[in-house]
Amino acid sequence: MGISTARPEPGIAVVTVDVPPVNALPVRGWYALADAVRTAGADPDTRCVLLTAAGRGFNAGVDLKELSGGGTPGHRALVDVNHACAEAFSAVYDCPVPVVAAVHGHCLGGGVGLVGNADAVVASDDAVFGLPELDRGALGAATHLSRLVPQHLMRTLFYTSRTVTAAELHRHGSVWRVTPRPGLAGAALELAREIAAKDGVLLRMAKAALNGIDPVDVRRGYRYEQGFTFEAALGGVGDRYRAAFTAGRPGPGREGI
Repeated sequence: MGISTARPEPGIAVVTVDVPPVNALPVRGWYALADAVRTAGADPDTRCVLLTAAGRGFNAGVDLKELSGGGTPGHRALVDVNHACAEAFSAVYDCPVPVVAAVHGHCLGGGVGLVGNADAVVASDDAVFGLPELDRGALGAATHLSRLVPQHLMRTLFYTSRTVTAAELHRHGSVWRVTPRPGLAGAALELAREIAAKDGVLLRMAKAALNGIDPVDVRRGYRYEQGFTFEAALGGVGDRYRAAFTAGRPGPGREGI
């Protein structure tokens, strides 16, 4: 369990997240994922990184129980987790070779941050993507969702905390292929293999060039969003929503807003 890296074929590094029960990552998990992706991409023999997950779903975002555990004074826990997420997202985006995300089940919150920063996405037909941030007293990753869906749909999904299916994202062109769950690993590896067949030097140039012309500044966008997460925490509303979620209670509604 944890974060592991395998090399099933020449040129391909598979980074797998396995943090039961739902792949909601604590601070150390986000940093471990960032380290794994960076290490894989730094290897001159790597031409494609495949990001995948074991268990019930791809990623459930931040481990909110860690935020609500009370073990870190003040708002240090929130600052720590946001820095950790930013490191993982940047590791995927800045990976010097293409990153293919293989998504099954739930892809929520920080999971959207990872997938939105990937170069290509393959998903199983049971995959759903969404940002429940407003229901958890936070903001963030709309920057990355905007790389997956058109602007107005992104806003509707963010305001409502609704999810969107892999098939819908395929229609928008952000998911390369949708496959039945048993065929996900094979379909993702097939795409990674096709990418890894290219010249490694040219692939790294291509990744740098595409990042250089990207219309979305993912670093600045995510950092800006997180300022509002901190504001919500300082005002108390964020803590109330997180406490309700971890306790299994309905959110506090408009109280205090």
